[in-house]
Amino acid sequence: MSNEPTETPQPTKHDAMNAPDQKPISPRLASLVGALLLVVAVVLAIIGIVGRKSADAVLAERTQELAAPTVIALAPKTGAPVSSFMLPGNVSAFTDAPIYARTSGYLKRWYFDIGAPVKKGALLAEISTPELDQQLAQTESDLATAQATANNARIQADRYSGLVKTDAVSQQDTDTYVNQAAATAAAVRSAQANVQRLRELQSFEKIYAPFDGVITARTVDTGQLIDTGAGHELFHLQALGTLRVYANLPQAFAQSAKRGMKIDLTFADRPGKVYAGTLTRTADAIDPASRTLLVEVDVDNRNGELLPGALAQVHFKTPKVGQAFLLPVSALIFRKEGMRVAIAESKDGAAVAHLVPVVIGQDDGANVEIVSGLSATDRVIQDPPDSLIEGEKVAVVDAANTAASGGK
Repeated sequence: MSNEPTETPQPTKHDAMNAPDQKPISPRLASLVGALLLVVAVVLAIIGIVGRKSADAVLAERTQELAAPTVIALAPKTGAPVSSFMLPGNVSAFTDAPIYARTSGYLKRWYFDIGAPVKKGALLAEISTPELDQQLAQTESDLATAQATANNARIQADRYSGLVKTDAVSQQDTDTYVNQAAATAAAVRSAQANVQRLRELQSFEKIYAPFDGVITARTVDTGQLIDTGAGHELFHLQALGTLRVYANLPQAFAQSAKRGMKIDLTFADRPGKVYAGTLTRTADAIDPASRTLLVEVDVDNRNGELLPGALAQVHFKTPKVGQAFLLPVSALIFRKEGMRVAIAESKDGAAVAHLVPVVIGQDDGANVEIVSGLSATDRVIQDPPDSLIEGEKVAVVDAANTAASGGK
């Protein structure tokens, strides 16, 4: 074999002339290709965004499902017809009045402090009003001037009225003095009314008790500036000889509330002691928001054992009406709005918690009788978590499976 290098043939002029023509790409085709690439890029971006949002939605839904508390919901057990039940009652004074000032000045002195019993008409405090005193003195002087002017005008009118009969004076002059006498008399009455007004204001320098009661608040002290009106309360007076206890009676038992019926009252801070009350009046109308009837029970408190503002337990006895349900005490939820029971309801294919107000009857410590607020078809959540809120999603499990797995 020959080891001589092989020479690369060079294109000849004939080959160049026989080569195919290479046309440049047209601008229209380039723009079409660019637009197609842009559409493809936008479609890919949209697919990515939609996919990411879908994944986020699935993640959020899965997170909510995992965050939903797992609960057991059972139908309430049926109890005997209701014959008695207990309601919370708010204790208030029979008469309750804030005491305000009707005149402005400085508090000169006060005579009763909190907890002091007072009689109607007792002097509670005195207000110093030097400006008002000066106004009254000026007004009394204006009244004296008006009276003197009116007296002179009356004398002139009487004189001219006598002279005009003898034609000694003209009728025009007589009419002038008569009208002047009437005007000055009206000025006297105006000055008298102004004096009376200031005297009434001056009488408010002394603050008196409007009824027999106990001072439950004193918010002023000697030397303090006092303004007229309801802007600042001076004292708070309550009549405590008889107390009013207000309770909301469920609609199912509204017909059994009769004026004059005896009601037993108990208090958590006085275990074992029962106070006798009398149902004195009702609102005679069902509250559409709570479907309850407001009733008032009066209780004798002349010994001063009970205090307004306390929470009472009002025991009602009614004919056997309605259907009661039995629940374990652990199913009750105590909130600031009152006692609640959580039931599981279906909403949009999921179970949510609904907190319903209930009224309890008998309570043996382990189970409680629900006399109002539940129905036989409700699924009551057993042992609800303290953080459970209205409308929260819950995961309802079967009680039999939970018991078979040992509660795990």
